[in-house]
Order: sequence, then C-alpha cells, then structure tokens
Amino acid sequence: MATVETDYYRILGLERGASDADIKRAFRKLAQQWHPDVNTSDEAHERFKAINEAYQVLSDPQRRQAYDLFGRAGVDGSAGAGPFGEAGFAGFGGFGDIFDAFFGGAAGATGTRRGRPPAGSDLRYDLRITFDEAIHGADKEIEFTALGRCETCGGDGAAPGTEATTCPQCGGRGEVRSVRQTMLGQMVNVATCPRCRGEGRIVESPCPTCRGDGRTERKRTLRVTIPPGIEDGHQIRLSNEGEPGPRGGPPGSLYVAVHVAPHPSLTREGTELFYELRIGLAQAALGTTVRVPTVDGEEEVEIKPGTQPGTELRLRGRGAPHLRRANVRGDLHVTVDVAVPTKLDKAQRDALEAYAAATGETVSDAGGLLGRFGKGKKRG
Repeated sequence: MATVETDYYRILGLERGASDADIKRAFRKLAQQWHPDVNTSDEAHERFKAINEAYQVLSDPQRRQAYDLFGRAGVDGSAGAGPFGEAGFAGFGGFGDIFDAFFGGAAGATGTRRGRPPAGSDLRYDLRITFDEAIHGADKEIEFTALGRCETCGGDGAAPGTEATTCPQCGGRGEVRSVRQTMLGQMVNVATCPRCRGEGRIVESPCPTCRGDGRTERKRTLRVTIPPGIEDGHQIRLSNEGEPGPRGGPPGSLYVAVHVAPHPSLTREGTELFYELRIGLAQAALGTTVRVPTVDGEEEVEIKPGTQPGTELRLRGRGAPHLRRANVRGDLHVTVDVAVPTKLDKAQRDALEAYAAATGETVSDAGGLLGRFGKGKKRG
C-alpha cells in the first residue's frame, strides 16, 4: 500500500503561505478526485481521509496557526474523532462544506435551504408588426389572458383573516433529511418535504376564490416597446411579466415573439436592404433619373448612360438600423434590371431595326419579335 503524506500542506499540494481560497480550491479538486464513491481504488479511502483531515485543520485559522507553530502535535488534541467520527462530517459545517466541494456551494454555507413557493410559468405572445414598424420602432399594446395574483388573498392562497403556517414536518425548510451509516461514516440524504411539497408552509384554510392556489385567470394589457431594427423571429423578454407562481411564488417572464410583415418591394438581410429596379433599354443606354422606394420615402437615383444589367447602386445609410448600435444604419442596394420588351409595334420595330443597322448588329425574325410584324430583314 502506498504511503500517505502526513504534512497537511503537501497533502493538499500547497505552500505554507497559501490563502484560504487556495486551500478551499485545492480541497474541492482533491475531494472530487479521491472520494470513495467516485474513486474505487484501494488507496482512495485513506487518501480521502487524509485530505479531509488536512482541510479541517488548515481551513480553521486557530488550528492552522497551532499547526504552523507545533506541527501535528499542536492539533492532535483537537482533531476530534477524525473526518468520519461519531459526529459525522466533522469540520464541514454539518454537511454544507462537503456538499459545497462537489456542487459549488448549492447547499449554502450550512447546507440549509429554506422552502419557498415555486416560480410561475413563462409566457409567449406572438406579435405581428409592419415592415415600417420594424425599421423605425413602435409602441404596441398587447392584450392576453393569463393567471394573475388573486385579489381576494393577495396571492398567498390563504382565506382572508387567516395565514399560512410553518410546516411542522420540515420546520419551514421545505426539505427533510435522513442520516444513514455507511462504511465511510454518516451519509445525509436530503429530499423535498412530502407534506408541504417543498414550500415550507401549509395553508390550512384555502382562499375560496382561488382555492388556495393564489392565482386567478384574468385579462391583462401591456405596452411593448419595439426597438428600431428588430428582425422577424426576434423575441423581447419582459422579466416578471409572466404568470405569478402559486401561493405567492415569483412570476416568470413574458416573451414577445415578433413577426414582421414583408415589404411590397424591399427585402432585408440584417441591416442591409435590397431593391430590384427595372428600367428600359433606352433608359439604360441614354441614362435617366428614377425614383426608388426607401424606408424613409422615395428617393431619386441617377442612372448613368450605358448602365449594364446587374449594376448595383448603393444608397449609404438608407438601410435598417443596427439593433444594438445607436445611430448606425445599413445601406440600400439597388440592382438594375434592364427590361427587354416582349411586344413591339411597327414604330418600335423600325426604330430597333434602324439601331441595328447603325451598329452593324445582325437581327433575325426566326421565332423572334420582328417576325410578328412582317418578314424580318438581315443587316450585315
């Protein structure tokens, strides 16, 4: 069998000047590694016993001082019955410190948790807004039906003139404990109190309106602020606006799911907006000025002579606002689409034929536009 280190500082892997936080951190790490319930090796029991003993001494300022001055002789008389003696987990505050070592302090300093009513449910509301409201923001009033605090009992579930009493089984803690002996010492089992269901109190005379629940169904009206730049599918969380918990429990949250109606001509990707502009052949060739829609109203855009299909014109700062960066907006991207006519009258056909002749282009009426108005011509 391996020899177990006897120096408390070396047992925990520490120097003598270690802080209280270092001692606790080292103990947590080693306790999780060597606890016999986790580590099944032959030396685990002895290792864990030594780790526990070292922590008992070094975590106590007076006993640590005596140990620093006189070594183990200075603390042997006060070490008690050892880590798993008659009193259970000596030096751990009952059960709290060992619980804290494994679960990060969930049980509190003394391992005692007071019972309290459960929290209420979260709620979801689907809100539909326009594209313009999503861009510029808005205040919307919503109405919904949900459980609210009972006006008769104020939410505690007890009939008027009465009040809830402390649960006699758990003493108001909301939990009951049982102790059993194991080969490692005493083990404490903690369970929810079956009588009060973890609340720590009992309502002997329930409220006649809510029947002891502390809640009744009612209509509620709230104003919701829609921030500029919100996108379809985003949720707005309103803390404490959900359903209250039974018998005075804290309320949950209300999640407002936003659904944005599409714009008739603009599309959106994040803060960038996109618009497809259709212009004619002559407009693309000769240039012109057209008006395009933006989220702030129509705006004039110059089409330069010779603009090609697929050309993108960018209007800086005409996109959607950034949701989390004030005074920052995206751009509006205008993509030019040159429309090719599908029907021509005689004057239009003659004009295009003349253009083709002037540029040396070859045109044909084989299944094309010109054949609809007579025999096509070839210009070469």
